[in-house]
Amino acid sequence: MVIPHLFRCPISLDLFKDPVTLSTGQTYDRIFIEKWLSEGNSTCPVTMQKLDDSSIVPNHTLRHLIHEWIVDSESQFEAADDENDVSIGEFKRILESNESTLDDKILVLDKVHSLSEKLPLRNSWLIEFDFFGLLSELVFEIGTKSLPFVEKALFCALKLMPFSGMESLNKILEQETKYVVFLLLFEQGNILIKKSLCLVVEAISSCVDTKNLGENLGKSDKLLRGIVDLVQNKSEANEAGVRALSALSRIEKNRENLDKQGAVKGLITYLSNVEIEKGSLAPMAVSTIENLLLSVGSAKIAILDNCCGVKAIVKMVFRVSNHEGSESAVNCLVIICSDSKIARETAIVEGVLTQLLLLLQSQCSARIKTKARMLLKLLRTMWINEDLNNGFGVI
Repeated sequence: MVIPHLFRCPISLDLFKDPVTLSTGQTYDRIFIEKWLSEGNSTCPVTMQKLDDSSIVPNHTLRHLIHEWIVDSESQFEAADDENDVSIGEFKRILESNESTLDDKILVLDKVHSLSEKLPLRNSWLIEFDFFGLLSELVFEIGTKSLPFVEKALFCALKLMPFSGMESLNKILEQETKYVVFLLLFEQGNILIKKSLCLVVEAISSCVDTKNLGENLGKSDKLLRGIVDLVQNKSEANEAGVRALSALSRIEKNRENLDKQGAVKGLITYLSNVEIEKGSLAPMAVSTIENLLLSVGSAKIAILDNCCGVKAIVKMVFRVSNHEGSESAVNCLVIICSDSKIARETAIVEGVLTQLLLLLQSQCSARIKTKARMLLKLLRTMWINEDLNNGFGVI
């Protein structure tokens, strides 16, 4: 089935899942434009116009048109869809019924997951019946009473989330009892549950409609420490943790507590351990550190007190494969080195001068090169001043 050009995201070239519009009038899939902006870019990817306003607005009209197109496209599978409609209605009844056992509900989740794999071109009834809202309600209703159910329900809900609004999740977690269950699940759940909940935190913190909920999550010391632990441990959930910290840090009110709960240390550990040339989230991690440095004075201390702090950021200045994260790394070093002799010396020992020269010779943007020159000038000027203060002449 050929996807109409206007229904494709200019970045991913895939069918829009959650279309949002920039101030330039260009529309992108939320996850991809937020990734672009979180990595320090301040231009529109299509027009390359500088964004004076980086806010994004949901494009409900386009979402509606895509939905209509999907429904029309499914008509050729009408007989199969009628059968699925009956099945999905029965699945919903089993999940909602108090008489159904947890084992029955888990079996239904396996079938729902299988159907969700064909979204958005098939089985749109999963969206029409609001299975995302239903599964979210059940997750925080059942909670720690059945972690196997919660694990599968969260997995299915995440499949449906890009095609569903966040209103239902927002209403659920506005309830104090459900919010407490969310925190308990993060504390007591297995690694897969924690990974899924990190992705839920990312979605909540990235959505304008759930910003207040994102601020509440940012106030939970236990939750933030739990996410930091995931980030700095070599587990399959560490990248989901990076996503969660990145999204939380884009809400300015969260930044001070993120720093207090060790976010900088966790991200430095992640950068120190990760292979930066293998499609990792290292650029997102260093961009998050930049956000914290710009707002929280103690974030600089956290880097300077960490034996790997400056080194981890220096290695992000130049990457052979692409320049994602380079600008954020340079900005971080400007902030750290501006009033710290130890930071400047460490950066030079770790090879920042070579990294900057390679960056200047690369095909990176003019703005990144300008910032690289600023850092070189800062290091050179302060090095000269220190030599003069120590009684050494400059030839």
